[in-house]
Amino acid sequence: MATPLHRVVNLIDPATQALGTVPLATAEELLVRRPEELERLPGSFALVARDGERVLMARSLDRPLRYFLAKEPDGPMLVVAERIDQIRDFLAGEGYAHQFHPSYTRMVPAHHVTTLRLIGCPDPNPTHRRFFAPPRASGPADLDAIGAAYVGALYEEVRRWAARLDAGEPIGVLFSGGVDSGAVLLCVERALLDLGQSPARLKAFTLSVEGSGADLEQAREFLCRTDREMLHEAVEVGEGDLDPFEAVRVIEDYKPLDVECATVALALLRGIRERYPDWRYLADGDGGDENLKDYPVEENPELTIRSVVNNSMLYQEGWGVEAVKHSLTYSGGFSRSCVRTFAPLRRYGFQGFSPLTRPAVVRVAEAIRFDELTRGSTAALYRLKGEIVRRGMKALFDLDFPVFEKRRFQHGALGGELFARRFGADGERYREYFAELHRAAPRAASA
Repeated sequence: MATPLHRVVNLIDPATQALGTVPLATAEELLVRRPEELERLPGSFALVARDGERVLMARSLDRPLRYFLAKEPDGPMLVVAERIDQIRDFLAGEGYAHQFHPSYTRMVPAHHVTTLRLIGCPDPNPTHRRFFAPPRASGPADLDAIGAAYVGALYEEVRRWAARLDAGEPIGVLFSGGVDSGAVLLCVERALLDLGQSPARLKAFTLSVEGSGADLEQAREFLCRTDREMLHEAVEVGEGDLDPFEAVRVIEDYKPLDVECATVALALLRGIRERYPDWRYLADGDGGDENLKDYPVEENPELTIRSVVNNSMLYQEGWGVEAVKHSLTYSGGFSRSCVRTFAPLRRYGFQGFSPLTRPAVVRVAEAIRFDELTRGSTAALYRLKGEIVRRGMKALFDLDFPVFEKRRFQHGALGGELFARRFGADGERYREYFAELHRAAPRAASA
């Protein structure tokens, strides 16, 4: 027999909702009454609202939102949280640890409103209604126009964010000298100047492990060529500071590429926190590769260039919520991978900002005629991101923007031999370790 939810427990801290001047109650009202307007919210959110027998949930692309259905004597209970272990620990405290398994948790897919209505036995699936659906391949094929629109949208998101911060607060950028972090750094600096504030509060942090890795030299060259060396600060760490199994614990995931990225992110953030105990705000270039489809197609046997350029928001969302390969526990694409940066930032008490994940920027990217501009060439696709950003920086800010060969964050932070030593474990070992964490977790007395 289907019954309404008896209890909804929301473990999301309201203080973590980064909605600018929009009150949380207003955002929750939009979720219930006008969900199509959620894309216009000015920041990062993970929303939950009850409307009679319905419970609605929605999140932005840059952060997780998980839920779990438990059974109580008086009816079903919904628990909502950022983390799987938060749900587990809450259930244990309520005496329901025996109902928990990490694979029973569900992730709200980004850009959708997830609705639960009546719960019974068996529980029905939730419904997912898209609130962000930018038109694909609808813009001009002119690279100058694309570049100006893309960098313009990026700059506007950065400026709005910077305007909401206290003028005396320092700002850091996680900086490799690549296209995305370089664009974010230059936009933050420009925004501070346009707001009449000093860019002296800005730093570009680059990780180097045991003095190896190519990112440190690349970052220095980028800043030298743009005459901004004064912004740079290298964060040197040792090989022992890299623990991929710590990353599995922090991100609660086991995909090797995300584990590697989170491992080096944790080392960088730990280094910044040790130097600057009171620092709060960090920006990064997460989402840029997804927007401009800058991943090596050859590394994924499931992909072809045609599938990449012809599927809307493939890298942001994966194959979509109705697809066979969509993970109910984790979501897909960057909608899943956002934890590789979000969770390490949370771990060390930083407030992160990824302007390239904002709907206004994604909308411009989705309008690009990738198929027409690449004509089936992966080489043309891989050149596209650098060319778009280079032209946009020139058009808007008259800057000669340096473009270097793409590499992943983890590959740029440490050299090949060192990388092989630290990340030599079979990827299946990460999955096994994650399962062990929950098998070893304390159970409630009634379990």
